[in-house]
Amino acid sequence: MRFVRTPLVVLVALLLMLSACTDDGGVANPVDAVRQDPLTIEPSVAEGATDVAVDSVVHVDGFDGELTTVSLAAKDGSAEVPGTVHGVRWTADDYLEAATTYVLSASGVGDDGEKVESTTTFTTRALSLDEQTYPSVAPLQGETVGIGMPVIVMFDVPVTDRAAFEKRMAVTAKPSTEGGWYWLSDNTAHWRPKSFWKPGTKVSVDLDLNSVPAGGGVYGQQDQHVDFTVGRSVVSVVDTKKHQMTVKVNGKVARRIPVSTGDADHRSRNGTKVIMEKHASIDMDAATTGVDSADPGYYNLKGVKWAMRVTNSGEFLHAAPWSAASQGNANVSHGCVGMSTEAAGWYFRQSKRGDVVKYIGSPRRLEPANGWTDWNRSWSEWLEGSALAS
Repeated sequence: MRFVRTPLVVLVALLLMLSACTDDGGVANPVDAVRQDPLTIEPSVAEGATDVAVDSVVHVDGFDGELTTVSLAAKDGSAEVPGTVHGVRWTADDYLEAATTYVLSASGVGDDGEKVESTTTFTTRALSLDEQTYPSVAPLQGETVGIGMPVIVMFDVPVTDRAAFEKRMAVTAKPSTEGGWYWLSDNTAHWRPKSFWKPGTKVSVDLDLNSVPAGGGVYGQQDQHVDFTVGRSVVSVVDTKKHQMTVKVNGKVARRIPVSTGDADHRSRNGTKVIMEKHASIDMDAATTGVDSADPGYYNLKGVKWAMRVTNSGEFLHAAPWSAASQGNANVSHGCVGMSTEAAGWYFRQSKRGDVVKYIGSPRRLEPANGWTDWNRSWSEWLEGSALAS
């Protein structure tokens, strides 16, 4: 089909040609006609905002220009939140502290070449202690522990969103060591290696939990960082039938000690245990294990020497001079491993938290979580206890 050029079309074309010409008859540069806009800075929080959620991830966008500096810090200087730039957005790398007034400062240069500055002040929500959960960690900072020591994190307020927390709970070791988390409850998580630690391993625990949602309106109260070292290997085997404890140091038998373990009514528990506490002297009251003072089996021993706890229920290895005649030939205790004062003192000096004590020969089974019983689970069972298990 043939189109006919009408007078109106000709007029429009003529006007377009004229608009492309300068006053001096030259042709205008199209780039000169592009509008150069000022920088627009848009923070994710409003000026003067209050009750801002502590798990807010603050960001700042810069349009029609470039952000050059962004800072986010508590007004009183008590905290600073670093951030990262991705394209036109600056994003905070961490969450916020509760009940804190922050100053968000940003500046940059617009496409028009002019500098623009922005300041935003806001305050985060206050949280009660019931709305925050505090993580306590074992081992302690700088502690040297045994090859069976788990990393233990205990929370004073339950964590119902375990996965959110576990994603931010890291254990690293030199040499590199395979391991994983197992949640015993909403208040307790353990990390253990696949196999016993290698002596000399350096371990770092990093809990990046501050203000992380724990579920149910509860947030992490604080980050934690702990470094510890694994000492020499001390592994003992208590044979309840032979009434003997064999102690190996770095894989070699260091001593065989005559012992007396739990009697027929109070069997020592079979299984792999870990030394949890050490006491040069301790009072042992059966009431702390649920035995009433009127019970025929009640005892209250003062100043028991060289005591090392291995269960929550009250099993220790300790000096027991009162059972010297039975050590090596009969089981007469209420579940503890008793030995001579000299032998107990020697063993106490060899031992540290995290050392492994294996009990064999008893018909009584060690209950899960009655102490640090992590090594009584297979590796596959252990992995199933992770909040991130698929």
